[in-house]
Amino acid sequence: MISNQILQNTIEGLKNITRIDISVMDTEGKVLASTVENPEQYENIVLSFVASPADSQAIQGYQFFKVFDEHQLEYVIVAKGDSEDVFMVGKIAAFQIQNLLVAYKERYDKDNFIKNLLLDNLLLVDIYNRAKKLHIDTEARRVVYIIETKNEKDTNALETVRSLFSGKTKDFITAVDEKNIILVKELKPNETYDDVNKTAKVILDMLNMEAMSKVHVAYGTIVNEIKDVSRSYKEAKMALDVGKIFYSDRNIVAYNNLGIGRLIYQLPMPLCKMFIKEIFDGKSPDEFDEETLTTINKFFENNLNVSETSRQLYIHRNTLVYRLDKLQKTTNLDLRVFEDAITFKIALMVVKYMKYMEQLDY
Repeated sequence: MISNQILQNTIEGLKNITRIDISVMDTEGKVLASTVENPEQYENIVLSFVASPADSQAIQGYQFFKVFDEHQLEYVIVAKGDSEDVFMVGKIAAFQIQNLLVAYKERYDKDNFIKNLLLDNLLLVDIYNRAKKLHIDTEARRVVYIIETKNEKDTNALETVRSLFSGKTKDFITAVDEKNIILVKELKPNETYDDVNKTAKVILDMLNMEAMSKVHVAYGTIVNEIKDVSRSYKEAKMALDVGKIFYSDRNIVAYNNLGIGRLIYQLPMPLCKMFIKEIFDGKSPDEFDEETLTTINKFFENNLNVSETSRQLYIHRNTLVYRLDKLQKTTNLDLRVFEDAITFKIALMVVKYMKYMEQLDY
């Protein structure tokens, strides 16, 4: 259904050009938009007109017009005056609102189609049949972005994204839950993942500046057929989750850059518990004191370089070696040995994943 504000803007625009007052009523005679005072006075006449078989009629110095949506009466237009000019303006108003109805219905139908496409609610044959009816290219290159806002139903963020891509009719902006805005973006043949990432940065910067919203942006891989759009959506969802667990410092997360985090995210919980028990003998890295954890993280940041790590921690090299020896006694893992370092790093990531999944269960 067309919003009352859009109806009001439409008839005000016509009045500015023609100087003729117009009102838009529903089929029960209620005023939806008007450029005159007290349009409620037409209510009984509108009800009589609705019940009549006429599509247009002049009554008591006013012109009345019906607006249909596929043979279903939706609106009644009332134009003040009974001259030929008023009749023409009323017909134009009815025509414009009829076009708005068609446009809004197509937009709603497209939005409904995209939501069902993302959620895998359509059969393959239905995807192509409905896309054809809605004039959606089935072989365009596309990528799906998920924009997660801090607040639920963040209308400012949604409107900012819509305004950013409003001129691009081949892009779709929708939502399937309260916190996430979904952008299905069509790509040109020469656009690459660098371009996809640039778009993500533009979205992030715009939302931080315009909507004052703290957001995270994730995107899937580029797909070449409409049936694969749901895959890109699922990848973007995974990227968003994996980013929260392992890459909390990133505001933009790409599915094809998730690295080992993607593998760990897909591990079953019993296997994770077994692995941690095997590595830490029933203990958890959370039990390490803050000094030990800082040392471990800084050592990994500096690619297992003892000299650089000790310099950045402002400690003597021997002190760092002592801490690493102490950790080795506790875990039987020597972080100076590449294989042990990899095992320890993976174990830390598995623990992060397990903690995240436990929070979801509560």
